[in-house]
Amino acid sequence: MGETSVLIRGAGDIASGIAHRLFRCGFSVYMTEIPAPTSIRRKVAFSEAVYDGEAEVEGVKAVLARSVEDAINLSRNGLIPVLVDPDLKCLEGLKPVVLVDSILAKKNLGTRKSMAPVVIGVGPGFTAGEDCHAVVESLRGHDLGRVIMKGRAAENTGIPGEVMNYTLERVIYAPAAGRIRLVRDIGSPVNEGELIAMIGNVEVRTKIGGVLRGIIRNGFEVWKGMKIGDVDPRGIVEHCYTISDKARAIAGGVLEAALYLLNHRMFS
Repeated sequence: MGETSVLIRGAGDIASGIAHRLFRCGFSVYMTEIPAPTSIRRKVAFSEAVYDGEAEVEGVKAVLARSVEDAINLSRNGLIPVLVDPDLKCLEGLKPVVLVDSILAKKNLGTRKSMAPVVIGVGPGFTAGEDCHAVVESLRGHDLGRVIMKGRAAENTGIPGEVMNYTLERVIYAPAAGRIRLVRDIGSPVNEGELIAMIGNVEVRTKIGGVLRGIIRNGFEVWKGMKIGDVDPRGIVEHCYTISDKARAIAGGVLEAALYLLNHRMFS
C-alpha cells in the first residue's frame, strides 16, 4: 500500500483486530485513545500502550507516541503508534487517507465524512453516505463484518452476543463503585460463583464457569454498573491471548471497505 495511512479512533480489542489486519496488509496504521482506556480484553488491546508504553498483539507491536512527529517516526520503524488524542488534534499533522472510527460507543462522537478521503464507521451510530463513506456491521450474527455503503448498522440490543447459550451471564459488571483489586487475572480458569476481585469490601464473583477472558486493570477506579470483566464459557485459555473471531470478522469488513473505496476513488 506504499504510504497509504490509516488513523483508527479507539485501540480496544476490536480496534486492535482492525489495526492488526490493516498493518499486516501494508497500511501505515496510527491509533488514538483516551487518557485512561477501559479495555477489558487487555491482552489483545493496543490501548495498553497508554499505560505500559507498548503493547504487542500476535507479533505486531504498538508504542505510545508523545507527538505527531514521534508517531510518524515510530510508523517508519514498523510500529503502530498510539496517541492519547480523543479530540483528533493529530488529524491535520497525520493527514490520513483512511479514517476508521472503532470506538464502539454506539453513537457518533464527532467523526465526519470530511475528515479524510475515506471514512469508515464501525457499528451503530453512523450512517453511510452522511457522516462516513461506509459502515461495517458489528452485531454478532449473519451480517457480522458486512460492509454497508448506504444506511446504518443494526442498533445496539444491549445484550452481549451468545456463546454456548450464555449472553448476559458472560459479562461481569461492577457491583459497587471504588478501586478494584484483582484476585484472578486474564487467562485464569474460573468456576461459577468464584471470587475474582474486590471493590473495597465488596466481592466480585462470576456467574458462570469458564476462563476469565477479560478484566479491567488492577487498581482502576470503577463505577457501579460498569462493565469490568468477561468470562468465556468455552474455557480455552489460548483464546485470551489472540484476536477474537468477532474482531477478525469486523477487521475483514474494514479492509474490504477501505480497498473498495480507495479503488473507487482511484479509477473514478
